[in-house]
Amino acid sequence: MPKSLTITRPDDWHLHLRDGVMLQGILPESARDFGRAIIMPNLVPPVVTMADATAYRSRIIKALPKNSDFQPLMTLYLTETTDPDDMAAAHASGLITAVKLYPAGATTNSDSGVKDIKNVMPVLEHMAKIGLPLCVHGEVTDPNVDIFDREAVFIERVLAPLRQNLPELRVIMEHVTTSDGVDYIGETEKNLAGTITTHHLIINRNHLLVGGIKPHYYCLPIAKRESHRMALVKAATSGDKRFFLGTDSAPHSDPNKESACGCAGVFSATNTMACLAHVFEDTGALDKLEGFTSLHGPAYYNLPVNTDKITLTRHDTPVSFPEKIETGAGPVTVFDPGFPLHWSVG
Repeated sequence: MPKSLTITRPDDWHLHLRDGVMLQGILPESARDFGRAIIMPNLVPPVVTMADATAYRSRIIKALPKNSDFQPLMTLYLTETTDPDDMAAAHASGLITAVKLYPAGATTNSDSGVKDIKNVMPVLEHMAKIGLPLCVHGEVTDPNVDIFDREAVFIERVLAPLRQNLPELRVIMEHVTTSDGVDYIGETEKNLAGTITTHHLIINRNHLLVGGIKPHYYCLPIAKRESHRMALVKAATSGDKRFFLGTDSAPHSDPNKESACGCAGVFSATNTMACLAHVFEDTGALDKLEGFTSLHGPAYYNLPVNTDKITLTRHDTPVSFPEKIETGAGPVTVFDPGFPLHWSVG
């Protein structure tokens, strides 16, 4: 059994940093291990314009730890009033790396999202023309659709027709949670990839609901059946370049999680690499970890891989990680995988 593993420095292709004192408190947790991250734009108000993204990026850079070379890769929040020219200018300048589609009401701070995909087709057509990728929160919000079926129905109703009508659009189906999503991506030859989160590789819906509701396992898309989790593990550890890491690490203060209507989101930035090393080791696929965390994402986004390395070390005794990260917005609970972690970075 290897005692250490050196890999190209990983990237996080789906990350929530929030803003203000929460940003200042949790940014170091991602900047420690990751070289770059796709930054989600669902602030209040959302990051809709080039000016919004410029200002938000400046706040992130200002909040970085001293001497950190972490690079925030900015996105714009797609709305039904998005200005294609402003979006194209942000892309041409190198400011933004992607645009994010939230179905209206699908998740945290998504009220400004898209109600009907037909209303944004001119923008999507322009994105396809200039090679700007679309990151998709793949769930429908139809109240008649069961929450555990939202991803499969989104593929059927929205994503498959969109890609049939606009096959040249480069799409990332973010935080895939079902075998339906894995199979759909696996059947596609080009212009579609999927990110998989740390927590969806580890928890299923039993972790959330059995023995009492566990608010710190509540996320959107919600954790699914064990058969879906196993499909995600198989995809992540397969070496298939269409799948790569997007943690969807999403901090909320404990009072906002542990309330009568707790916020959706799992915060995993602190121990993600240790958790992933465990999952990949457990499946005999440690040799595939670098591809999933460090190589496949840059390849799909047409970006160079990081030039530096990190070393994961395996310890005989379990490694301790902070239970909470203290921030000016309150304590944020770190994801608990439910098993001892024997890996650490460094």
